[in-house]
Amino acid sequence: MNQGFAHALPFRRTFDYTAAGTIRSLEDSHQRLGLNRFDIVYIHDCAEDWHGAAYKDRFAEAMAGAAKVLAAMRDRGEIRGWGMGLNLVEPALSCLEMERPDVFLIAGRYTLLDHTALARLFPACAAKGVKVVLGGPYNSGLLAGGTTFNYVPAKPEMVARAEAIRSICERHGTDIKAAALQFCAAHPVVAAVIPGPRTAAEVQQNAGLMRAEIPGALWHDLRGAGLLPENAPTPEK
Repeated sequence: MNQGFAHALPFRRTFDYTAAGTIRSLEDSHQRLGLNRFDIVYIHDCAEDWHGAAYKDRFAEAMAGAAKVLAAMRDRGEIRGWGMGLNLVEPALSCLEMERPDVFLIAGRYTLLDHTALARLFPACAAKGVKVVLGGPYNSGLLAGGTTFNYVPAKPEMVARAEAIRSICERHGTDIKAAALQFCAAHPVVAAVIPGPRTAAEVQQNAGLMRAEIPGALWHDLRGAGLLPENAPTPEK
């Protein structure tokens, strides 16, 4: 089952958030990658969008199993940190209340189009010294010239919002992709942004977009049009 991956290996994906499953997964990853240690380990997709009605049980399993194993490994210096990789903010907030994670990988919930993480998750992370890695800064394509939002065809109202942002970017001579990447990186809890490049050329393009000059008036106009929250940090220079 490729489950969205190109050239996927012929394995069936299973979810096991228990302590034993976590240790076995790490051992297998060490062998496949040829590494003797990892810097950061994420508990992935322990959320309602993947597990539906079983989410609460799987989350409890992860907090009693994987989280405890990874926290102990961090405390012993065997890994530098751990956290959760998610498309939703609610499990991250619950994790912060129950455990001591170091970082979250949050996909698509803090972008030019979606500011969900700004109200609660980012302040909670800041209060506990937890960093955030942002995935999906283009919301699976809509902010990069595509037609999908969260990997499904974008709804008309979201397309209209993206076009309004694009129009303001064009008025200021700015590539919307540059604005998307630099906006994500501007918040102080954000440690890194993962655009998801497929080729070396896209890696180089993204690096250039992060260095592009963006006039401060662009952010002012986005706020004035109601497209950015007033309290969202922007990379004005």
